Amino acid sequence: MNPYEKEFKQIGLKIAYYRKLQGLTQEKLAEKMDVATPYIGQIEAPNIYKPISLTTLFRIAEALDTPAYKFLDF
Repeated sequence: MNPYEKEFKQIGLKIAYYRKLQGLTQEKLAEKMDVATPYIGQIEAPNIYKPISLTTLFRIAEALDTPAYKFLDF
């Protein structure tokens, strides 16, 4: 188990929260980022460990018009 698995899962849940807050589907977020919808699903899934890069986090933050630090506030 990665020592940061819990944190990556929390990031995914926060991404899902802010996406839903804006009324976006996973498909719409994926379109805004030009990535596949299942990729977003993997990031957000609480039962899947999907580490993401800072670049990906910044791209998600930009697509959701949400400051990146909001995803890292545990």
